[in-house]
Amino acid sequence: MGLIGKAVETVVEDIALPVIVVGVGAVLLAPILIPVGKPIAKAAIKGGLAAYEKSKGVFAEVGEAFEDLVAEAKAELAESHASSELRSAAIPTEATPISD
Repeated sequence: MGLIGKAVETVVEDIALPVIVVGVGAVLLAPILIPVGKPIAKAAIKGGLAAYEKSKGVFAEVGEAFEDLVAEAKAELAESHASSELRSAAIPTEATPISD
């Protein structure tokens, strides 16, 4: 057997054997683990669904608060813009001569 043959044999021994052992173990332990694991999986799914429902409410509140902040900022900008226009309209830009 050449160098490549020994390399393939080493890879098969190092990788394939543990994979086969894990596969056989999973097949043998499946009847024991499935009845135990099913309630655990259902509980995890229920918890995830509950967290999802709660997070929907939280995200809605955060979005509403953000919209309120944006509306307040727009109102302040409009107010400052209007007041600056009033100030510029109240101050004459050219002096008019007084004629006697």
